Amino acid sequence: MDLMKKLRDVPSPGPEAYDRARAALRTAMEEPVATVVRPRRWFSWPQAGVVAAGAAAVAAAVVIGTSGGGVPAGPSDAAPSAVEAPLVKLAAAVKAAGTQPGDASLIINTKFGPDNEPDLYYTLYTDQGRQFTGDSAKTLVDAVAKGHAEPATPYDGKVMAAARLAANGDVDQARTAMITAANNALGVGLSPAEADKAWAAAQAETAEVFRKVGKPVPASRPRPTGKDLENLINNHLWSNAEHALFANAADAEVRAGVLKLYATIPDMVVGKTTVDGQPALTLTAPPAILGGGADVLTINADNGLPIREEITSAEPSKRYVVNYKAARVTLADVAAGKI
Repeated sequence: MDLMKKLRDVPSPGPEAYDRARAALRTAMEEPVATVVRPRRWFSWPQAGVVAAGAAAVAAAVVIGTSGGGVPAGPSDAAPSAVEAPLVKLAAAVKAAGTQPGDASLIINTKFGPDNEPDLYYTLYTDQGRQFTGDSAKTLVDAVAKGHAEPATPYDGKVMAAARLAANGDVDQARTAMITAANNALGVGLSPAEADKAWAAAQAETAEVFRKVGKPVPASRPRPTGKDLENLINNHLWSNAEHALFANAADAEVRAGVLKLYATIPDMVVGKTTVDGQPALTLTAPPAILGGGADVLTINADNGLPIREEITSAEPSKRYVVNYKAARVTLADVAAGKI
């Protein structure tokens, strides 16, 4: 948690700095090397709490054999399930409605950790892929007015492209693209030999990161198979799709694509609720996804915009909450202080 705060207070890290942070997190968490850890600027406090508790996302939607076959991303063209149907239907409505006027997506996060102290964070993701952030309306306005955009990262571009691909119909290909947006250390879609090679390369890269930061190099681990592989594959899918949603939720195409990708995780429970008198859906991951914890994402039932996320870690038990507000804006308005 302290590391995440420090990452928030410094400029967006480059690839090398990101790798160092990721290595430090792995050391603290003793997590498998392939687990996704996203840069802090999009990392919500709830997710940080879950990751620190050693959670790895898992969904039974993906069926992967333990034989010598390649590693598929999992089927997404089966008959719609009770979980899949409402998300697919909502995704179609979101896509049909289109994106509201503007040239950027503004996301305002208010996060509450175990101490219940609010942590406000502003994120502006432009249609050109530039990013502006701030911990208040004023700091965001200043950043936009001065043109202090954070450099676009290949990772951001990949998760957005994967979401758009899903929105436009090719969910199978989009699923693979979203899973592998950060890397393909798990060898998704590769032959057994290629998958082993990808895993070995990732292990070597991780070892080099540990050497650079002066930490003992962890022992190499065999490439996961069976349920462990399913867990890690779906960890990437859930985390990367969530990154796209929380960074650029006001873009209807991105939002629709994320909903369609979520629909490929049938073990997720979709329920109905109301928030401030408005209909909403709750997306609840099964406890196994969070290593025994709980993760509930609430979205608007009419437009799919994220409203709230509640996460309770398993060990130690801690509750984290983040509230979301998303809207389409123009850079000119934000620079003029109109938020």
